[in-house]
Amino acid sequence: MHIHRTIAEIRQFVRHFKAAGKTIGLVPTMGYFHEGHLALMREAKKTCDVVVVSLYVNPLQFGPKEDLAQYPRDFERDCTMARDVGVDAIFTPSDQEMYPQGFSTFSTFVEVTGLTARLCGQSRPGHFRGVTTVVTKLFNIVTPDRAFFGQKDAQQAIVIQRMARDLNMGLDVTILPTVREKDGLAMSSRNVYLTGEQRRDALVLNRSLCTFRDAIQEGERDAGRLRGMIMDMITAVPGAQPDYVEILAVPDLQPLETLQGRVIAALAVRFGKTRLIDNIIVEV
Repeated sequence: MHIHRTIAEIRQFVRHFKAAGKTIGLVPTMGYFHEGHLALMREAKKTCDVVVVSLYVNPLQFGPKEDLAQYPRDFERDCTMARDVGVDAIFTPSDQEMYPQGFSTFSTFVEVTGLTARLCGQSRPGHFRGVTTVVTKLFNIVTPDRAFFGQKDAQQAIVIQRMARDLNMGLDVTILPTVREKDGLAMSSRNVYLTGEQRRDALVLNRSLCTFRDAIQEGERDAGRLRGMIMDMITAVPGAQPDYVEILAVPDLQPLETLQGRVIAALAVRFGKTRLIDNIIVEV
């Protein structure tokens, strides 16, 4: 497995394989890998000739009071895990490599409107502008044929799909199902922040989403009642502090009164200082 720290190096690596007619898969990450990341890498290995994993904690998508400095990092561990699943190259640039002019004078951004107005876009102003800007840079640098994202970050994946389509980026954006622990908690690099009690409390996220799904299967279609059902379950847990609970249409993320078609229940909840997100998509 090759490790590249500069844009010039990864471009040369990719250029060599593209000249030979090989397809390139990209898995964009911020590192601290878990089984969810590895599932994306394995799917990329199945469907692409060469797999590149980007490992970069992007400051542009963190707010001033968010956990950039504390975000978990273990480069050697990540390299071992990526190598074990057959990744061909890791691209791990520095901030200076990605933003040589510095953040204070960086002036070109990519922004997807509409889809980013709700959910994490409302509670984390500027977050998605940072995401779409860095992902555009990664797409331009690596020039993949396919890029792979997980449904746990459903809004992010939908936004990136729309961006790639609207800007004619010429690649396929693949979204894979959320990978969960045996007890149902969605895998996340931030789970390491949870205390034992918070980890148990966080199981309410998946339980509430499963209750939402079951209620739909039993015939409930009123979005207000369904949202209230989820919120009641979460607020019944003393350590849970809801950021948002929303039920929206997919893929346009518009609010609904009566459920029909493809819908998402998405939530963000804090347990202590740790903010976790989860979602479920149901066909009604």
